Amino acid sequence: MMSLLPRTKTPDLELPLTQGGTFSLSDNDAENFTLLIFYRGKHCPICGIQLKETQQQLDELAKRGIKAVAISMDDKERAEDSAKSWGIDNLPLAYGLNEEQARSYGLYISEGISEKEPARFSEPGMFLVRPDQSLYFASVQTMPFTRPALNALLMGIDYALKNDYPARGEVAA
Repeated sequence: MMSLLPRTKTPDLELPLTQGGTFSLSDNDAENFTLLIFYRGKHCPICGIQLKETQQQLDELAKRGIKAVAISMDDKERAEDSAKSWGIDNLPLAYGLNEEQARSYGLYISEGISEKEPARFSEPGMFLVRPDQSLYFASVQTMPFTRPALNALLMGIDYALKNDYPARGEVAA
């Protein structure tokens, strides 16, 4: 399993969006950060709650120079069903992440345990990536619950931007 180090370049991502077009991390023009939210997929109601809350905070993120995208290993149909059933129409939803890409971000992979779940999917992760594609912040989880609170993240971002606070955790083992 690969673990990304802060201040190092993150793997590029280029994935289709449910709204049409493509998300490309290297072509993203966020002023301060791109917020990557890796979610488990359509089968996860907690993911729906997280993405709805993120969608409600898009203006607050934009005020801070942040663009957000939610990403899953779901196929197009499952991702479009998620967007529709969860009411996600402003937050870009990228789909088709493959296992190799998920692992390149250090995401944990689970095998489905019910017919609602796909055979394999990534567990949640949240990353702030600078415009130069370097990692600033990462939160990777093994379980669907206890996601980072977006309000707390916004407070941290405010502090970091005001104080030019560097990414931490950059020392390799």
